[in-house]
Amino acid sequence: MRDWRLLAAVTAFVLGVQVATAEEFIKGVYLQSEELCAKAKKETLQAVIDDGNLMLSANGIESVEYNCEFLNIARGQRSPAWAVTALCQEPGHLFPDVLSILELSPTQLDLVSVRTVDAESGQTSNAGTYYLCDGVTMP
Repeated sequence: MRDWRLLAAVTAFVLGVQVATAEEFIKGVYLQSEELCAKAKKETLQAVIDDGNLMLSANGIESVEYNCEFLNIARGQRSPAWAVTALCQEPGHLFPDVLSILELSPTQLDLVSVRTVDAESGQTSNAGTYYLCDGVTMP
């Protein structure tokens, strides 16, 4: 119940922020390390995803048996960042998430999630730094 109230509050906030156009949102494929990007170039992006790694794109976050579809995207006016509402899914569990994505550099994004994840639970955390994988395309 608390998650839905938080989602409603953040959604109301996001509606007051400028809605991002497709040209303003992130482009390309992002992984959680430059080493993973190199592996995706050497092998395939699908192989990296199949190993359980998260892939970030303008559509959302993908992994094996896990995904977050981006529903609403709003660009901040004072910083190179976006507020995103997402609908996430893992086997037997569907939940909302609210994310902030900050452009640290043209090739690096920092993602923060309002979802709390217990490290021992085995749940997937969306948060972290993601790196642009130049030359890697969606499977």
